[in-house]
Amino acid sequence: MILDMLYLWGPTIFEIIVLWVAIYHVLLFFEGTRASQVLRGIVILFLVFFLSQRLNFKVLDWLLTKLFGISVIAAFIIFQPEIRQGLAHLGQRNPFGSSMREEEIDLVLKEISRAVEALAKDKIGALVVIEKNDSLASYIQSGIILDAKVSSELIQAVFTPNNPLHDGGLIIRHDKITAAGCLFPLTQKQELSRIFGTRHRAALGLSEEADAIIIVVSEERQDISLVYCGKLYKDLSREELTSRIKEIIKLKGHGEE
Repeated sequence: MILDMLYLWGPTIFEIIVLWVAIYHVLLFFEGTRASQVLRGIVILFLVFFLSQRLNFKVLDWLLTKLFGISVIAAFIIFQPEIRQGLAHLGQRNPFGSSMREEEIDLVLKEISRAVEALAKDKIGALVVIEKNDSLASYIQSGIILDAKVSSELIQAVFTPNNPLHDGGLIIRHDKITAAGCLFPLTQKQELSRIFGTRHRAALGLSEEADAIIIVVSEERQDISLVYCGKLYKDLSREELTSRIKEIIKLKGHGEE
């Protein structure tokens, strides 16, 4: 009896498992892009379509066949940039801390801290974002792709006044400056002091949506702040900044705990 059941339902169960695995990896592929929400809608539509065929709902099956075909084609046309971005970063899913050795992290943080300290002394504002676990792919799309090695000199050059990328944010993924001139959402918190400008509001806004590590340099006050998960740590020295970032990354020995 059990063998008969397995013989009858085995192929169907296998199909469902394959389908769910495929859907899971497709969702991971588009995670962090503006296409992800639409893609989830298409997946739900596909599941309803699949069930209507299994249950032999002829009218619903006919309607969904037409709608599903149009939706898939429209999604590929509308979200071409997101698809290209997903392909470009396929496989780059490790968080900042776990994909690099401790020495490499120290080197990257040294370059970043050197740059923001120099910018603060020169009264030049800056917004530097370190990607952690949550993908920043959708924000990378809003800027200019650089894909360059992290260096103090390049970070300072990006934020030099009159540079076209000066007003946006710079995103670091692993040991690369991925993009500059990126746009971030502003926080809606009304209690934020008026002494904080657009950069601080953008840093807090981004921290409310992703677990990125965000460094802000104030050109007016010549100080360095760190923003993480909606919390603002201001007036940090170079050493305090590095120490705080390491705490956030949860660096222990050879990587992240």
